[in-house]
Amino acid sequence: MTTVATLHLKAEVDGEGIPVTFVHGLGGTSNSFQTVLHSLNGHRCIRVDLPGSGRSRLPHETLDIAYMARAVVDAAQSLGAFPGFLVGHSMGTIVCQHIAAMNPVALTGMVLFAPILEPGDAARQRIRDRAQKARSEGMSGVADAVVAAGLSSSTRSNAPVAAAFVRESHMRQDAEAFAQSCEALASATAADLRMIRCPTLLVTGDEDGVAPPASVHAMAEKMKHAKVKVLDRCGHWTMIEKPNECASLLADFLRATRH
Repeated sequence: MTTVATLHLKAEVDGEGIPVTFVHGLGGTSNSFQTVLHSLNGHRCIRVDLPGSGRSRLPHETLDIAYMARAVVDAAQSLGAFPGFLVGHSMGTIVCQHIAAMNPVALTGMVLFAPILEPGDAARQRIRDRAQKARSEGMSGVADAVVAAGLSSSTRSNAPVAAAFVRESHMRQDAEAFAQSCEALASATAADLRMIRCPTLLVTGDEDGVAPPASVHAMAEKMKHAKVKVLDRCGHWTMIEKPNECASLLADFLRATRH
């Protein structure tokens, strides 16, 4: 594994072969995808920390989804990983959708874990409230709320390490940078799914309240080559709650799609 710094962000680079770029969600980092790397022999995995998240600095420019998409593409191009495969989680799936819509013939394929199109009105306000909570109280209360609401009941009861990971991922975020990431998500608009032409796998959990199965199936119907997989007893943090299942789904998709 090598940590590299590009113009806008930092990334972890693992392996050699067909490039795959990973884009984490709100409160996540490049480590959000650590659980699936063991299944990806023959691939060069580029795991970015989005601007303002993890080890990447908060930019002087306004942080929004468009800025994140440009930063990911710039980083992937500078590392020789674009075009290729994209893998996203949660907010990162919105970034991936915009990249795919703007580059309809460039991508080989895309896997979206806990995919969302854009927040609804009520969700936008909740996300803005989360930003305010981070600024006024720090990350502890935010982290506890995410663990309580974002994980399945089975994960909370039977996988304390997964719950600890999600909490610590949030606790390590800079509060102001996290708040600005929240505001970027709250103002996000949907990509034009009709423009996404690459094969796409959408993976969600049966207890995911952010990306419920019905909404994910509706997303797939708007895309040309999309399939849906719903994981049992799984909440919003799919790769952390169901690491082996997600690793197998990702490896199988990459293997099938690259031929």
